[in-house]
Amino acid sequence: MKLHLIYFTFLFIGLSTVGFSQQGFINGVIDDEITGEKLPGVRVMVKNHKIGAYSDLDGGFDISLPSGTYDLQVTYMGYDTLTVSEVVVKSNETTGLAVLKIKSQVSDFEEVVISANRKTNTENAILSLKQKSTNMIDGMSSAKFRKTGDSDAGSAMRRIPGVSLSDGKYIFIRGIGDRYSKTLLNGLEVPGLDPDRNTVQMDIFPTKIIDNIVVYKSASADLPADFAGGLIDITLNSAATESTRSISMSTAFNPNYHFKSNYLTYEKSGADVMALGKDSRAIPAENNIPFFAETIADPNGAKAKRYKQILGSFDPQLAAMESSSMMDIGIDVNVGDLFKKKGYTIGYNFNVSYKNETQFFEDALFSRYGLSNDRNENKLELRELQKGNYGENNVLLSGMFGLTLNTKRSKYNFNLLHLQNGTSTAGIFDYDKTDQGAVFSGFQHNLEYAQRSLSNVIISGSHKFTGSDWSLDWASSTSLSSIDNPDIRFTRYEERSDGSFNIGTESGFPERIWRELNEINTSAKVDLSKKIKLFGNEGQFKFGAVQNYKKRDFKIRSFQINVRNVELTGDPNELFAEENLWPYNGDISKGTTFETPFIPVNPNQFESSVLSTGVYGLTEISPVDRLKIVLGLRTELYSQKYTGRDQLGTNVLNNDVVLEELGFFPSMNVVYAVSEKQNIRMSYGRTTARPSFKELSYSEILDPITGRTFIGGLFRDANDVLGVEYWDGNLVSTSIHNFDLRWEMFHGRGQTFSISGFYKMFNNPIEVVQFATQAGAFQPRNVGNGTVLGLELEARQSLDFIAKKLSNFNLAMNVTLTQSQIELSATEYESRVTNARSGQEISEFRDMAGQAPWIINGGIEYKGNRGFGKNLAAGVYYNVQGETLLFSGIADRPDIYTVPFHGVNMNVSKSFGKKDQFNAGIMLKNITNAKKEAVFKSYEAEDQYFFSIRQGTTVSLKMSYNF
Repeated sequence: MKLHLIYFTFLFIGLSTVGFSQQGFINGVIDDEITGEKLPGVRVMVKNHKIGAYSDLDGGFDISLPSGTYDLQVTYMGYDTLTVSEVVVKSNETTGLAVLKIKSQVSDFEEVVISANRKTNTENAILSLKQKSTNMIDGMSSAKFRKTGDSDAGSAMRRIPGVSLSDGKYIFIRGIGDRYSKTLLNGLEVPGLDPDRNTVQMDIFPTKIIDNIVVYKSASADLPADFAGGLIDITLNSAATESTRSISMSTAFNPNYHFKSNYLTYEKSGADVMALGKDSRAIPAENNIPFFAETIADPNGAKAKRYKQILGSFDPQLAAMESSSMMDIGIDVNVGDLFKKKGYTIGYNFNVSYKNETQFFEDALFSRYGLSNDRNENKLELRELQKGNYGENNVLLSGMFGLTLNTKRSKYNFNLLHLQNGTSTAGIFDYDKTDQGAVFSGFQHNLEYAQRSLSNVIISGSHKFTGSDWSLDWASSTSLSSIDNPDIRFTRYEERSDGSFNIGTESGFPERIWRELNEINTSAKVDLSKKIKLFGNEGQFKFGAVQNYKKRDFKIRSFQINVRNVELTGDPNELFAEENLWPYNGDISKGTTFETPFIPVNPNQFESSVLSTGVYGLTEISPVDRLKIVLGLRTELYSQKYTGRDQLGTNVLNNDVVLEELGFFPSMNVVYAVSEKQNIRMSYGRTTARPSFKELSYSEILDPITGRTFIGGLFRDANDVLGVEYWDGNLVSTSIHNFDLRWEMFHGRGQTFSISGFYKMFNNPIEVVQFATQAGAFQPRNVGNGTVLGLELEARQSLDFIAKKLSNFNLAMNVTLTQSQIELSATEYESRVTNARSGQEISEFRDMAGQAPWIINGGIEYKGNRGFGKNLAAGVYYNVQGETLLFSGIADRPDIYTVPFHGVNMNVSKSFGKKDQFNAGIMLKNITNAKKEAVFKSYEAEDQYFFSIRQGTTVSLKMSYNF
């Protein structure tokens, strides 16, 4: 089936290119008749045709047309309409127009001020922004989203140079781990929706609500200081540029996921369909929870009655069940308009999006391996093997409302955004051994639900003061986010040689877990800038301030389940069957019971807050023609407080400061314009990376699917018997020095070529390493100092240089090559020496965790404009990341590396109808059926799987209609 689809797709592209006539081109530049200023965002339409273009930031435009004679109509808000008649277009030739001068409309105001929106949602606009920016940036527009067929920000960002994706949602920039990336929404901080990550979950943002995504790769005083790989700024569609009403529907099929009769799930609430299933899984008791020991003495007393009431309130389902899985569905509705009034314009944009996706992973493998005690033995020892199937249903509901008001000298924006995500997971895994050393063989059932929500309000404004060169920009944002994992259930059975079943210390007792996270995030900033003139050239002085406040409440409550003297059949549902609950047939020594380790104190409950205040100043000067120098200094006062305790109560903190620092972050950006289309850039900036709430805590977070535990960075990791301290529990921020150099060329019609080099020095980098004294656990720690040296190449090129017939084809390619190293700490070095194999030499350096050695993104695109190929867009895209250190080994635990995943996707879409109001598209994802894998690596040993998951090939269909 897959080969037939690929063949049909290429045949579709090929047929569309046959028989269309040779194309010609019209280009020109538009400026203000009076001031001579080049005007961006001017609409140039071919009369009586649905063909046109918008001018870029330099006022330039290009239109491709069949040979013939045409009339052009030039329109721009606040200007008279200009008609250019009888423009002759010849095959394979470019008709260059004289500079088109448009005249501002006559107004009754004494002063005429023209206000217009800069168009930022086209590929040319992004390239023009990249060319004119004083920062090193890359980006992607909403026009590109439509071309690639990507439905969310995460998958779309893979097309940006130096960007790779982890788990379909987490961004790595220049191969540097996600902790060194930062995400802004309309220029302000936004919280993430995953407590186990430092960055924002990018797949929660539908591309339909995004105007553009810009990635800043060099530091600047007016940007936050806490990033190293890149700073991602997502700009929302606040208002439509014209009246729009659209609806789209999509579906997807993957033979590995859909219409599978053995798909695993469990009985769920109807509210799951809207990602609101949390309430149906409420905790059975909040207060007055008695201990089991208190009920035994008087099984008929008040505490025993309360205990039995709670016991009977648990959902009795613990077993995953087989069912048939359905195809993915999605729907998106968008309404927007722009109203032009005398002296002002008002625009709005409203979008609602819904996705319901199902995945099913068969023969998923999770395992743990270790080094033998015999140093002459290189072969890795199996410590634990977990293999089985699990199904996942993911629902994403989003809504956004944007409103924009433009006046003569001001612009106001209002954005309201809500994202709702619910994911239910069910799995059955066979087990062999445990990493705790027990000889064990059996199986486990997992049931899990995660509900995430994000509500965000942003208000912003921009003002230009009358009669001066001063301008003011301000913005304020408030975000409320929550993450709930209600009633995580996992039940593990031991299968004995005689065919009987057992639940005990060897297999591990069943648990039911409620995990809750609530976070509030407020952010406000103000920027004031003034145009200046120095050395005879224009410049700028800018200063501003920003304040961010974040507070997180986190709580885990775990009920440990004990099965006392009940004959077991291997069906997990038997544990909470009414007849098996304590007291079993009145016998107080038998029956299912629960214990509450979170009472009377809960070590997995904490409150943490951050208050960060930053001020900055920068100046942009041009000491000579074509040279711009931007010098800046930013200072940030950062204070993080924590309320919580460890399990033993040895360390108890009550709103204590766990991290406080005053940082100074200088930056310099130099841009030399070799020509109008070429730049050389150099930059230096000092930045930082700070521990997250979860990392700077005493929390212990279990992943029930993999059985792995996250350990907060405040915990000490030591073997006091041997006198070895692996980690002292003192987690501090990372200081980074960033150096960048780039040569870039822009040679028209969306084409560019650039070469970049970068070098980064990390002092006290933070990495998640394996916890030496607890099996299957991982912890963030400061490791030895490190460096990253990298090279980046990007090319976007039309193939018309080969032949004019290929002018509709464009090639996009970017490659990132890096070399990283971390200097081993004394503890890590001694640990590696102690556990080295015979003949193995231990270096004082290793790879940096999360740092990919190379990344390749590539694609070839076709866009037709004649005959059957008119309004046809197609593309094939490729993405791969080199073998990357995932977790550093310690003691007898080897390093874990990701295996390169070769992602190949294809997209074809076509608009049709009298007004091109219909659009249909097909997308193939993971055409090569590649696996997601990571492996243990050790000296002269065969690689062994850490995990292995097959995703299959997905075919998506999408239809949209514009009213």
